[in-house]
Amino acid sequence: MNATAFSRAAVAVAVLAAVPFSQAATEFKFGGYVKTDVIVSDYSEGAPADNNVGRDFYVPGTLLGGDKNRDGLVTDISARESRFNLSSKSDINGHKLKSFFEVDFLTHSDGDERISNSYSPRLRHAFVSYDKWMMGQTWSTFQNPGALPEALDFTGAGEGTVFMRQAQVRYSNGGLQLSIENPQTVVRDVYLNADGQPKQDRLKPASSYIPDVVARYNFNAGDAKISAAAILRQLSFEETRARDGLKVDETETAYGVSVSGIVPTVGKDKFKFMVNYGDGVGRYMALNYIVDAVLTDNAKMETIGIVSGFATYQHWWSDKLRSNFVVSMLEADYDTKPVAAMNESSMSYIANLLYSPIKPVTVGVEYLHASNELTSGADGDMDRFQATFKYAF
Repeated sequence: MNATAFSRAAVAVAVLAAVPFSQAATEFKFGGYVKTDVIVSDYSEGAPADNNVGRDFYVPGTLLGGDKNRDGLVTDISARESRFNLSSKSDINGHKLKSFFEVDFLTHSDGDERISNSYSPRLRHAFVSYDKWMMGQTWSTFQNPGALPEALDFTGAGEGTVFMRQAQVRYSNGGLQLSIENPQTVVRDVYLNADGQPKQDRLKPASSYIPDVVARYNFNAGDAKISAAAILRQLSFEETRARDGLKVDETETAYGVSVSGIVPTVGKDKFKFMVNYGDGVGRYMALNYIVDAVLTDNAKMETIGIVSGFATYQHWWSDKLRSNFVVSMLEADYDTKPVAAMNESSMSYIANLLYSPIKPVTVGVEYLHASNELTSGADGDMDRFQATFKYAF
C-alpha cells in the first residue's frame, strides 16, 4: 500500500470511528473546592507524628500510641483536603454514558511542612457508568455518603460510619443497587512472645478470590430518605507465620448490615443517622479502627463483631448561618479477649457553626472531642478546635 492509499484508509477509519459519536452531545464539567484548615489538637497521650493521618482529620485509633514525651498540644495549618474533579455526560443513541474522576492530597506521607508543603495527589474516584451499570472506583455500595454530617472534619463521624472507596461493578435499577467489590482481608496476629510479653503483628492484607457482595435499597418514607444495605464477604488468609513457621490457611464468612437516613424536621433543619452491625467487616467501618479478624495462637482466625452508628442534627439559624451537632460511637466484640491490647471502643462529639455569605463560600469553626479505649482498659482522648475557609466551584 502506497502512502496515498494508506492516508485515505486512515481517514476512512477515523470517519467510521467517529460516526457513533457524531450523534452524541457530551457535556464536560470541572469542579471541586479549595479548603484551608487551621487545626489545634490536644492529645491526652501525646501527639502523633507530624505525618500521621490523624493530624489532618480525626481517625479513631490515632489517639493512643503517640509519644508521651512529646507535647500533646499541636497546631496544623493545611490546604491538603482541596480537591479537583472532572466529569462527563453523554447521550449516545439513547444510552446514558457518564464518567467521573477526582483527586485530593490527603493521607500521603511523601510531603512535609519544612519548606514547600508539597504533597502528591491521591485517587478518590475514577468510574464510568453506562445506563444501569457502573464500573470503577467510588464509594462502596455498602455506604450511604448522603447521610454523612456536614462537618469541617473530613469524615465528621469517624467511628460511627461505614467509610470505603474501592473498585467495583455495580448494577442499579430504581432504588435497588447490587455490586461486587474488591475483596481484602485485614488480620492481626495476637500472641505472647518467648518472654511472655503480649505482642500483636498486623499481617499483610490478603485478597480472597471471591469478591465482596453488596445489596442496597434506597427508598422514601414520607419526606425521609432511607437506605438499607447488606454485605457478605469471604475472609481468606494463607501465609506462613514468620514468628513460628506455622502454615496458616483459614477462611471465614463475614457479614454486615447498615441502615441510614435523612429526615427533614422543622424548616430547613434535618436529622441524619446511621446504624451498623456486622461480624468480620472491620475494614468497612470506622476507617479500619477494628480489623476483620484476629489470628489466635493456634492459627485460627476469629472474626470481630462490631456495633456502630451516629446521629447528627443540622439547625439553620438563618438562610446563611447553620450548625451541626454530631454524636458517633463504636463498640467491638471479641470472641476471645486478646492477650495483647487492641482497639475496643470509640466515641466522639462535634459541634460547629458555619456561615456562607454566598453559596460557594463557607467559613466556620468546629469543636470535636473524641475518646478511644483498648481491651486492656487503657484509654486516651483528644480535644480539637478547627477553623476553615472553603470555596467550592
